[in-house]
Amino acid sequence: MKRWLWLVAAALIALVAYVGAGPYLTVRAIRSAVERQDAAALSKQVDFPALRASLKAQLADRLVREAGPEVQSSALGAIGLSIASGLAGGAVDAMVTPTGLGALMEGRKVWRRIDDGFSPAPAPAAPTGDAEASATAAPSARPFDGAKYRYESLSRFSATVQDDSGRPIVFVMTRDGLNWKLSDIRLPL
Repeated sequence: MKRWLWLVAAALIALVAYVGAGPYLTVRAIRSAVERQDAAALSKQVDFPALRASLKAQLADRLVREAGPEVQSSALGAIGLSIASGLAGGAVDAMVTPTGLGALMEGRKVWRRIDDGFSPAPAPAAPTGDAEASATAAPSARPFDGAKYRYESLSRFSATVQDDSGRPIVFVMTRDGLNWKLSDIRLPL
């Protein structure tokens, strides 16, 4: 009887360890997929519908805030905001792809990499020994390089990277059962 109790306890500990390591395993899988330029493997780690919905909401909010109350209160302004929100939603649909995500995870601007597909980022300039030049070198082409990780809750985990302007981009992973998927990106709008 004691032996069965120890086996159940060991299995429970292994399950808790697996769930706790889940976001780190997901980050590793995403990093590997981006480095191998494997769009299918990256797609398995991302909840695209949730990610697109979140980004559309962020951009719509940004548009409304930037427009101000004067534009929001006028009929013509409301029509303009509606059209702009539709265009922004279309842009999100076009940009939330494995290529676009790879560029964001590397801390690079998506627009710069859109024509290159999954091609690697250009290599940083050779070191000149100048401390200022090395501090302004291009960000690493490795996804999540230098990221800060933290649990936000038992089913929410974030990885924060700096874009090439030094602003934070937060990648949020959520747990669904035992699996973790990238479901939100908080842009520095």
